[in-house]
Amino acid sequence: MKLSLGFSPCPNDTFIFDALVHKKIDTMGIDFEVVLEDVETLNQRAIEGIYDVSKVSCGVLPDILHQYSILNSGSALGFGVGPLLVTADDNININQTVIALPGEHTTAHLLFSYAYPDLHKKVFMRYDEIESFVQQKKGAGVIIHENRFTYAEKGLKKIIDLGAFWEEQEQMPIPLGCIVASRSMSTEKQ
Repeated sequence: MKLSLGFSPCPNDTFIFDALVHKKIDTMGIDFEVVLEDVETLNQRAIEGIYDVSKVSCGVLPDILHQYSILNSGSALGFGVGPLLVTADDNININQTVIALPGEHTTAHLLFSYAYPDLHKKVFMRYDEIESFVQQKKGAGVIIHENRFTYAEKGLKKIIDLGAFWEEQEQMPIPLGCIVASRSMSTEKQ
């Protein structure tokens, strides 16, 4: 049997799926057709019901739980690893600027909207294009993945750690991502 499997090329995902994809574990006769996509593309594909198994943002779950089940392992929850809102402009007025986000259905967008429910000047782009957008002073941006550790080297400044804001408000870890499987598969395949 062959199942479609979507995940991102970020180091966390490639580590999570390495053993499965490279047959370092017994997959009991299941082969995987692997597709690497950015996180928002994976979220969109999940909304469309494209992949049998996929890594997705927790932010997209309300839109897909009718067709996908969350698997018991592989979720990414944590403290101190959430998205950051950054700028290159010391005089930025957050209420008047455009905010670049890594996708409408991402956890980053969910956390930004949680912290700034009244800000609606948003533009969505691939996560790896946001730093350049901010460096060109086109607006502020929400960065994810490893960029949260390297943004200062690129002359960017943190406005707020959206994950820390969530943690302070909710007293819970940040729900970043999880692995889902299509409900159309039998439970023995899941």
